[in-house]
Amino acid sequence: MSVLDRGEAEAIVLACEIAADAILIDEADGRKIARQQFGLQVTGTLGILLAAKERGLISAIRPLVDQLRDSLGFFVSESLYQEILRLASEVG
Repeated sequence: MSVLDRGEAEAIVLACEIAADAILIDEADGRKIARQQFGLQVTGTLGILLAAKERGLISAIRPLVDQLRDSLGFFVSESLYQEILRLASEVG
């Protein structure tokens, strides 16, 4: 059984109360519960960065993801890192 931390649980409750279009959650357990138990659309930090690049709000994702990983301890598997760079057309 998955247990959410207080912040994730409160974010899900608020999203349900206000009938939000989507919720921002990075942790796998929180994402799964938000989707499966509450029917919420879920995105994460990397999805927000990708959308920002697609809309021309930022010019590159790589330096931001590198900073998240290297300076802030944000875990991104190597395969996800490469996939995000590919989706952002920043491979190479």
